[in-house]
Amino acid sequence: MIAGMMPAIATVKLPRIFTSHMILQRNKPVQVWGWADKGEKVTVEWQGKKVSTKTGSDGNWQVSLPAMPAGGPYKLIVQGKNRIELEDILIGDVYVCSGQSNMEWTMRAVNDSEKEVRDGNNPLLRLFTVQKATAFEPAADLEGGQWQTCTPEHLIDFSAVAYFFGRKLAAEEKIPIGLISSNWGGTNVQTWISWDVMGKLSGYTDQDRLQFKAAKSGMEQKLASFRSLLQENKGEKEKWFDGGGDWKPIRQPMSWEQSVIGNADGIVWMKKEWTLPASLAGNKARLYLGPIDDHDVTYVNGVKVGATDVYNKERVYELDASVLKPGKNLLVVKVTDDGGGGGLYGNPDQLYIEVAGERIPLAGDWQYRSVALTTEFGIQDVGPNQFPSQLFNAMIAPFIKMPIAGAIWYQGESNVGEAVKYRSLFPELIRNWRSKWNDEFPFMWVQLANFTAPATVPGPSDWAELREAQSQTLSLPRTGQAVIIDIGEAFDIHPRNKQDVGLRLALAAEKIVYDRQLVYSGPTYDHMEVKGNEIVLHFKNTGSGLQARDRYAYLRGFTIAGADQRFVWAPARIEGNTVIVSAETVKQPVAVRYAWANNPDDANLYNREGLPASPFRTDNWPVSTEGKSMFK
Repeated sequence: MIAGMMPAIATVKLPRIFTSHMILQRNKPVQVWGWADKGEKVTVEWQGKKVSTKTGSDGNWQVSLPAMPAGGPYKLIVQGKNRIELEDILIGDVYVCSGQSNMEWTMRAVNDSEKEVRDGNNPLLRLFTVQKATAFEPAADLEGGQWQTCTPEHLIDFSAVAYFFGRKLAAEEKIPIGLISSNWGGTNVQTWISWDVMGKLSGYTDQDRLQFKAAKSGMEQKLASFRSLLQENKGEKEKWFDGGGDWKPIRQPMSWEQSVIGNADGIVWMKKEWTLPASLAGNKARLYLGPIDDHDVTYVNGVKVGATDVYNKERVYELDASVLKPGKNLLVVKVTDDGGGGGLYGNPDQLYIEVAGERIPLAGDWQYRSVALTTEFGIQDVGPNQFPSQLFNAMIAPFIKMPIAGAIWYQGESNVGEAVKYRSLFPELIRNWRSKWNDEFPFMWVQLANFTAPATVPGPSDWAELREAQSQTLSLPRTGQAVIIDIGEAFDIHPRNKQDVGLRLALAAEKIVYDRQLVYSGPTYDHMEVKGNEIVLHFKNTGSGLQARDRYAYLRGFTIAGADQRFVWAPARIEGNTVIVSAETVKQPVAVRYAWANNPDDANLYNREGLPASPFRTDNWPVSTEGKSMFK
């Protein structure tokens, strides 16, 4: 099928976004559309009323249903040469939940995952996960997906941020909430913006697009041969789990991209010999492998002991005492990488076996052999980041006729290298989506979390620059930002605390969408004034007052500089709704920065409602990502 066109159809067909258990947007006219034979009469029955139309020469049809208040359940019937009945439809608020891996991050890998999922039955929530796909033209339909009720079975593999956001809104507003999760880990913002906009912003031409499309077609032929080899299960047939054959040295844990394997996808088997002291023999054991990207099948002494099919879960496998033997033992891990990063990517202290309370480290020298790697087939990356608009076309465009209440967004990690350019790209995405929907709907997003090792001295930070670009986008109307610089993890780009992320997004929605009178944001910088050797900072969104989250009420995270632009750590104190900053070594201060680091883990300015202040700088001096771009 060519994107944007539908094949010949003998029966009435609805787009995949229309299924039983769906939620339709309240208080807005709803379009119902689909395909059928040319000139075929199509009748839509809804709440006892029928609306009929005929398909055009292209086989398309569309009818409009009147705006409706929240309620349900209802049934939707579409009648042509065949009959389609959709049941259990609710009317409520529908949100598009999009971005990269932190929005994609599922409930199976959050804090208190088992309890959260077990308690996840919620009749007011409905879930839709858009199947991943790329396209060079706006697609007529999604590749896959269906609306599901919110039960533990369906929730476990759904976006955690989206769920916690929707759960809070449903509890507060007492209306059905529909969540459309359309995400792709590791993607940049450019691939989520339509080509009519990105063609002007990216520097690429229509001819470039045609050439990339042709190159991608050629790569897909190579991929077909590559995938055929992967499916042959060569390693299993030749019993690589016994450790025989030719293996090469490698250090573990380490992502493939950082190792001798390089930037490749495919299947690699890895093995490690280790010694079990005789005194520990005869005991059960527990094997810890850390997270593995994407899938693993694990063997010990030729016995399969576990397998996991997700990239974001730490592997822990129970070993029966009969599996182990005194002396030499063999661990073999089959790793399959579908795309992006690959391999055992955890920390060395996550890789060990525990027997009778004693840990035996497994990090260090391993060996590997590959079944097939993309680099061996000459396959180049033609994924969604390699040319703009591919995910907009395949994963957003197919349902822009469906009215929504708003959108939430968690993305930016893949654009930190061009943070200054993100100042224009990100607001352009919001304007673009609103234009395509023909609706100035509310748009809320997550500011990047704290990440990487904390800095010991003030300096440049591309992550801080990206956060600044996100904050500047608040100049657009009906927008809100959830600041989470206090819940990140230094050595994991995917914070497990998605509960607070969803909650803070919901607070923004409560204010912006539902006009609730509440404090939804932490303090935001407003203006400054220099008084002698001090700088006085004034804030908005102070709520019931500023506070330092510290046992002794010490403020941290501030730096100050004079005209020489050399920042130093600076003491700060709260006076009313202002913060006063100074440093003995800066006699004539010019500028202040707050939480200006990849990981400002000590920044502790909050309002009394418990929401963190957003990072900021008072200067407009050049920054590290000035002039940098991922595209032409």
